[in-house]
Amino acid sequence: MKLAQLVQVSAAVAGRSGRHDKITELAAFLARLTPDEIPIAIGFFTGWPRQGRIGVGWATISGARAHAPASAPTLDIHDVDRVLGELQAVRGKRSGAERARLLAELYARATADEQGFLSALVVGDVRQGALEGVLVEAVGKAVGVTSDRVRRAAMMAGDLGVVAGALMAEGESALARYQLELFRPIQPMLADSAPTVGDALAEYTPALLEWKLDGARIQVHRREDRVAVYTRNLNDVTSRVPEVVDAVKALPARALVLDGEVIALMSDGKPLSFQVTMSRFGRRQDAEVLRAALPLTAFLFDLLWQDGEPLLDRPLSERLQRLDAVVPATMRVPRLITGDVEEAKAFDADARARGHEGVMVKSLTAPYAAGRRGSAWLKVKTARTLDLVVLAVEWGSGRRQGWLSNLPLGARDPSTGELVMLGKTFKGMTDEILEWQTKELLAREIRREGHVVYVRPDLVVEIAFNDVQRSSQYPGGVALRFARVKGYRPDKRAADADTIEAVRAFLPDR
Repeated sequence: MKLAQLVQVSAAVAGRSGRHDKITELAAFLARLTPDEIPIAIGFFTGWPRQGRIGVGWATISGARAHAPASAPTLDIHDVDRVLGELQAVRGKRSGAERARLLAELYARATADEQGFLSALVVGDVRQGALEGVLVEAVGKAVGVTSDRVRRAAMMAGDLGVVAGALMAEGESALARYQLELFRPIQPMLADSAPTVGDALAEYTPALLEWKLDGARIQVHRREDRVAVYTRNLNDVTSRVPEVVDAVKALPARALVLDGEVIALMSDGKPLSFQVTMSRFGRRQDAEVLRAALPLTAFLFDLLWQDGEPLLDRPLSERLQRLDAVVPATMRVPRLITGDVEEAKAFDADARARGHEGVMVKSLTAPYAAGRRGSAWLKVKTARTLDLVVLAVEWGSGRRQGWLSNLPLGARDPSTGELVMLGKTFKGMTDEILEWQTKELLAREIRREGHVVYVRPDLVVEIAFNDVQRSSQYPGGVALRFARVKGYRPDKRAADADTIEAVRAFLPDR
C-alpha cells in the first residue's frame, strides 16, 4: 500500500466530525490492506508506530524537510516502517548524524503531504482522531467481528495491530489464541469516578470497598521461582522492585497473575507522595541500595490467573476468595463488603485519616474487564482531581525565567478521539517540578510559536481544582477554577486521561 493513500485517508478521517464516519472510512481502508500491512497502518493511524518512540527531535525533522519534496508518490508503508526500525536501532556517538541521514533520505522520497504526515508521526503528533477505540471498531467492521471481541483480544495481546493482522490472515478463528498467558501482561481494568460513597453504593448493593491508594499500579506474574512485575503501561520493572519479587515468591502457589499497587510508606504507615513512590521506577541505581533507602510495600487486590486457570470472567467475589487463600492479609488492600451507606462512610473516613486518597467501590458480581473503564469499579477521592494531558507549555517569566511554566491542558473526547482544551495553569509547581517538566517537555517539542512550545500530547498530569464552570472561551464549554498541579503521572498514557464528560460531571447544575 502506498503511503500517499494512507495519508489521504488520515486527512479524510481528520475532517470528519462523527465517530461513525471515522470508523466507516478506516474500515474501508483496512479491508484493502494485506495482513502484514495492517499492524503498520494501525500504528501510523494512532501516531504510535510499532517501533515505539523513535527518539527524533523537531530540529532533526526540520533539517530533513529542508530538502525539496518529491513530485510524485513512490513510498509504500513498508518503506517507512523499515526506516523507522533503522532509526529506532541507531545507537552510539554518531547516532544524531545517522538519524539525520536516514530521515533526509526518507524525506527526499516523500511528497509534501507525505512529509507533513511523517513529521507528525515521528514526533507523535498525528491527530486525525483515530485513537485505538475508534480503530478497534474499524477493525471489527472490516473483518465482520464484533468490536467487543476485537477489543478483548487486543487487551490480551497488548497490541491491536497484531490482532488485526491475524484476523485479516486467518479470520475469526485467530481470536482463540489471544488469552491471558503468563509473562505476557494485559492492560489493567480501570475505574470511573463517583462524587460520594453514597452515589457509588447506589450503583450496586452490597459492594466491595477498598482503600484508594496513591501508588503505582503493578501486575505480577509468577511461575515457580520466576517472577515478573509490570507497570500499568506493561513495562517490565522486575529488576527495580526486588522486595515485590521476594514477597510473591513466598506465596503458597505455583503460578499466579496478580493485580495490585506498590507504595512507599512512612514509618507510621502513612503513604509518601506518588512522586516518591515513582522515583523507585525511574532510577538506574542499584535496586538493593534503593530498597534499603526507600522500601516499597505491595498491596494486592485481584487474582487473574491461578495454576493454569484464567479467572478474568469469574465474578469479583470468587476472585477475592481465591486471592485470600494465597495472599496474606498484610499484602492485601484493606476492604469491606457492605450495603450500608453510614458504614461505608466510616470506612472512607478511616482510609482518609490514614493518609490515603479515599476508597474504591466495586461490584462483587463483575468480571475483570481488562483495559476497560466502567462503572463496575468506581473511585471516590477526597480531593477533586483530574488526569489531563499537557498540550503545550509557555516559557515562564520573572522567577521562572528559563523554565517552561504555564501548562495548557486537555481532556479526551472519546467520540472523536480528540483532546479538548480546558484552560491553563502554572500553580502548584515546585522548583523540582519546573526543572523536571522543562526537560521532559522540551524532549516532546514539535513546534514553537513565540513563547509557546507545542508538545507531543502523551504526558499526563494530575490536576487538583476547586470547581468546574461553564466557559465560552474553550472548545469544551467548560473550564477549571483554581487549577493546580498535584503531580505528573508518567505511569499513565494519554488514553488513560479523564474524558471531557468526566469534567462536565463536576458542573454544579448537572
